[in-house]
Amino acid sequence: MLTLRPYQQDAADFLYARPRAMVLAPVGAGKTAITLTAMTALLTDGAARRFLVVAPKRVATSVWPAEAVKWAPELPMPIAVCVGTPSQRLAALKSNAWVVVTNYDNLQWLAEQELDFDGIVFDELTRLKNPSGARFKALLKVIEPMTVRWGLTGSFTSNGLEDVFGQCKIVDQSLLGRSKGAFMQTYFVLMNKEYGEWAPRPRALQSVMERIKPATYLLEPGEYADKLPPCHTVEMRCDMDMAEYKVMKKEFVLRFGDTQIEAINAAVVTGKLQQMASGFIYHTNTTASESPGRFDTVQTAIWLSRHKFDLLDDLLEENQRANTIIAYTYKEELAELKRQYPHAVTLDDKDAIERWNAGKVELLLVHPKSAGHGLNLQHGGCRMVFLSLPWSLELFEQTVGRIHRSGQKNDVWVYVLLTNNTVDEKIWGALHDKRAVSDIALEALK
Repeated sequence: MLTLRPYQQDAADFLYARPRAMVLAPVGAGKTAITLTAMTALLTDGAARRFLVVAPKRVATSVWPAEAVKWAPELPMPIAVCVGTPSQRLAALKSNAWVVVTNYDNLQWLAEQELDFDGIVFDELTRLKNPSGARFKALLKVIEPMTVRWGLTGSFTSNGLEDVFGQCKIVDQSLLGRSKGAFMQTYFVLMNKEYGEWAPRPRALQSVMERIKPATYLLEPGEYADKLPPCHTVEMRCDMDMAEYKVMKKEFVLRFGDTQIEAINAAVVTGKLQQMASGFIYHTNTTASESPGRFDTVQTAIWLSRHKFDLLDDLLEENQRANTIIAYTYKEELAELKRQYPHAVTLDDKDAIERWNAGKVELLLVHPKSAGHGLNLQHGGCRMVFLSLPWSLELFEQTVGRIHRSGQKNDVWVYVLLTNNTVDEKIWGALHDKRAVSDIALEALK
């Protein structure tokens, strides 16, 4: 039988003793194992009858059922997975399973069902950082009768202090109150009324973390980090012809023969610039459809340069084609990767995860939004390349955490491909700035 490490058992004991609590722990620290242990103890003791787990879809369908076999053998029947068609979901809800796991997209549907759970777990709690969203409002109805509410996260503050309110409200409204407006007035200063721009007050982050500390189990990075081999992050830089890039940056428009590509605002141009930093740019063509009043939209990519893909190929060759995960942002990047490496595998391919962990996949192509949560990929390799970067620190760290987690035997190498003097550098800098916020938050919880 598997046993928890001491710090994991401490976290499980923390949850067992607190019906409203959160676990803040690094990626790969075993949050699922910790929670299953605490859940099983409550269920077998009769302190809880039935749990609902809400997680990202891929985590709900693959991680929780697999981990339950290892960490919760005392459960009288397997976890019921509540995904698929309405009838399949309803069958899972009405089953005799003590634990039912579903994904966040089903929350509004759940709000319309008769539920008999007295405990709920939010895996990747940051999915609920927006208290004004439809998903959040649906969830408030679902959790009303549930006495046990636990949240699991790697970082409360992936995009700033404001994210903390929604997450805490879902778990325990007494921590930071019921009103987002009151929270903002207490801990922020309105800098620009016209645009609704707020800035944290001095020591606001420390004050918020002090408020939530009694309900939060913090696994300190140092305590966990020494259980894993080192993770090395390496910047790999390349150059490109900047003429067209500068035109798009300045004028928000590019012309290629008869084709004109426009960016309607600064947000759109930022995306266009990131595409150009990867060597291409999307052109969207809208034409009248055969159906009256309708239009057909076709998005094509215009290639400018292969600088990043040449750098990638050099890197893979230098690493002697060792098993590597490549993270991409755009569909065109994926298409080019498949053209350049026909043997590459995606997560949607049959048995992709099993084949990767068995060491039978040389290149695994992933999008951070698909691979960023819950997947165990540590057994198939120790190298990861970011062809382009997500804007979210959480997604970046979670994606790296797929291989830098418990069970990894080798040093992990993360390569970030950056095009000099482009938005790549701005995104990379923004991720570092957000990391600083997270670091302060962790310090305040100690």
